[in-house]
Amino acid sequence: MGNRHTTLVVMDPNQVLALLHKVADAIGVELRNITHWGPSGRRDGQYAADLVVDQIALDLLREAGVGIVSEESGVENLDRDVVVIVDPLDGSTNASRGVPHYATSLCAVDASGPLVALVVDQAVGTRWWALRGLGAFRDGVAMTRQPMTEWSSALVAVSGRPPVDAGWAQFRSLGASAIDICYVADSTVDAFIDMSPSAHGVWDYAAAYLICQEIGVRIEDAQGRELIVLDHAARRTPLAAPTGIFDQAFSARLKLPL
Repeated sequence: MGNRHTTLVVMDPNQVLALLHKVADAIGVELRNITHWGPSGRRDGQYAADLVVDQIALDLLREAGVGIVSEESGVENLDRDVVVIVDPLDGSTNASRGVPHYATSLCAVDASGPLVALVVDQAVGTRWWALRGLGAFRDGVAMTRQPMTEWSSALVAVSGRPPVDAGWAQFRSLGASAIDICYVADSTVDAFIDMSPSAHGVWDYAAAYLICQEIGVRIEDAQGRELIVLDHAARRTPLAAPTGIFDQAFSARLKLPL
């Protein structure tokens, strides 16, 4: 591997998954000890706790010899065979207020795209993961997505303010998109729509993207852009839904500016 100073030379998907679980476990332990939820002082919307758990992720991922794209600290070693896209704490504001809906999201990508994904609901312990070509799982049980064809009956998770005439039955704004998109995969909700224009970084949805893909849920950018990118500055507008209601979900998003 030339000058790539890796400690893990060959990583098969199961090794990668074990690494992602290790990172999420370590972050979960630290989250239970955090009492200070003040601002980091580095950028708006970033908590000091975000940096604490990010450092835990960085230490373990660097030790494993992978590249990193982190919401909190940027990118490094993108030339590695495996790059891990990480949001150590998706839903930081929820966590800071004691709202039990926040997650660690990790997605390992290789030259062919997303390889292994893990989302851990750090408040209640639910875990979703996927391995490319091998399916998606919730707490170790293989998932299948229930079909959905009636938009008028749909329960939709949103990020941002939705239009008043979307046509669905109900909506929820829950505040942690990694979990919300996994909820589409496991049939907890029927769709997820980002109602804000280009507001999500790749770390917000990359892991859930692979989980959705492995069970046949469509997940796309509202402007047709590639979702899985290693550009820290890139922002996207993801929406996810089963095929039977995807067009209606897309039409609902088009009621607002892109």
